[in-house]
Amino acid sequence: MSQSRKQFHLNAFLMGVGHHEAAWRHPRTEAHRVLDVKHFQELAQIAERGKLDSVFFADGLAVGPRVEHNTQAIFEPVTLLSAMAVVTEHVGLIATASTGYNEPFNLARKFASLDHISGGRAGWNIVTSGGADEARNFGYDDTPDHAGRYDRAAEFVDVAVSLWDSWEDDAIELNEESGRFADPAKVHTVDHDGERFTVRGPLNSPRSPQGRPVLVQAGSSESGKNFAARYAEAVFTAQRTLAEGQAFYRDLKARVVKAGRDPQSLKVLPGIVPFIGETEEEAKALEQEFTDLISPAYSLRQLSNMLGVDLTEHALDAPLPPLPPIEQIQGNKSRYQLVKDLAENEGLTVRQLIGKLGGGRGHRTFAGTPEQIADELQLWFEQEAADGFNVMPPYLPGGLEGFTTKVVPILQERGLFRTEYTATTLRGHYGLDRPVSRYAAVAESDAATA
Repeated sequence: MSQSRKQFHLNAFLMGVGHHEAAWRHPRTEAHRVLDVKHFQELAQIAERGKLDSVFFADGLAVGPRVEHNTQAIFEPVTLLSAMAVVTEHVGLIATASTGYNEPFNLARKFASLDHISGGRAGWNIVTSGGADEARNFGYDDTPDHAGRYDRAAEFVDVAVSLWDSWEDDAIELNEESGRFADPAKVHTVDHDGERFTVRGPLNSPRSPQGRPVLVQAGSSESGKNFAARYAEAVFTAQRTLAEGQAFYRDLKARVVKAGRDPQSLKVLPGIVPFIGETEEEAKALEQEFTDLISPAYSLRQLSNMLGVDLTEHALDAPLPPLPPIEQIQGNKSRYQLVKDLAENEGLTVRQLIGKLGGGRGHRTFAGTPEQIADELQLWFEQEAADGFNVMPPYLPGGLEGFTTKVVPILQERGLFRTEYTATTLRGHYGLDRPVSRYAAVAESDAATA
């Protein structure tokens, strides 16, 4: 296959001992390591040896009803990534945090701290939290409405960005002779008084190495795509076919242009769950081993949450019951539509559906040789369905190790992926500009017109 001058991005989406819901039961993993910080530090080091752009953690704010068979999030991710920062030097560190159940000041401070600790490698995956179990942990009877969550998120991000900008880059002087720590004229209040938040500022953390963390988003509903077009610098998404990926890519890039931004300022990164084997048959057999370990009781609760219908007593070998219209869904609308379409288009029984969802909850699963996986990634990239990929190893650490040692070298040989890091920050890895503080920009404009 021909060499490509343009290179794509690779992010390692990490979850416990693997993305497959039965990973902790498989002999290729050690289940107890979900509680071991050294496990996650080793994963970050594997990703860095593979020259990956970043590692990423999803997060939820509730155990939920599935704890008998599995739970997906153990550690708070900003804290965990701080521990991973000290054993790495280059790989980016992206944490999920909710705009629904945080306040802008505290969250802006957390991410500024992570950016300082890591030397400029922090990213924030912005979520609005659509789970009813999460809502009940914060004093709500049920999930806030979908549109209202995105309105809150927009104001939340505006405040956070103002706080990150509140210190100009050269505000700190550290003049020991004069005793002047910082120039107060370059440390600004933000004086935000909005519909949902009132924040004076400034942030009690100076401007971080990247200026501000990279902003990431994962929603694919209409509200989610409009939000991404306005704010996001990377989007984690789930499409299962090339045509779907191309349609989403074109749509989102067009929205970015409409929002007045350069389409290259946002990277589209679909998820892929790779099962790697020396032969295609070996890879498919490995995938089947994991599928055979699925606990239907766990999967049915997962599916119930995705679809907003209680399926816990539904027959496994029957098709899905009638589903509510998407307008009634207050949770993750894009994932609801993906699962509904998958079941209907392929005529799946519930048992078949949970088997297909077990690896990545709707993200594309691909079983094949390293060459076949590299071919698939290259196809999506060159056919404008992706700017890179959110790699979701089905088991850890072996699935990530296998990807970085077997697939990445093929991509490097084809000129599709870096052979060495050329930047020290996550913005640098993604080819993004370092933003100027809005307050410094105003000062420069005033000076120019004076």
